[in-house]
Amino acid sequence: MTQALKLALLAGLGLTFAGALYAPPAAARTQMAVGISIGVAPPPPRFERLPPPRRGYVWAPGYWRWNPHAHRHVWVDGGWLRLHPGRHYRPAHWVRHGQQWRFRPGYWGR
Repeated sequence: MTQALKLALLAGLGLTFAGALYAPPAAARTQMAVGISIGVAPPPPRFERLPPPRRGYVWAPGYWRWNPHAHRHVWVDGGWLRLHPGRHYRPAHWVRHGQQWRFRPGYWGR
């Protein structure tokens, strides 16, 4: 193996590892136990026709989810969740904090 080929392979490996380690600044930051924080307000909620009640389940309404690959909000349809006795479902929603919007995932509260 020639010296030039060895150097080319070594340079290629270096670029590969450098590319794998590089993380460009993201438009959305992940936050522990909060979800994400972005500078783009979600659109108004879509109208969803509430289906008839279903025994043992609670309806979780749809919400806007941020898609970092498309750089836009996408709608997530509502759905049924199995009831947790003694708890109330708190739906997913966005909260404004200054110039940022923070997503709060749905959860079961007491």
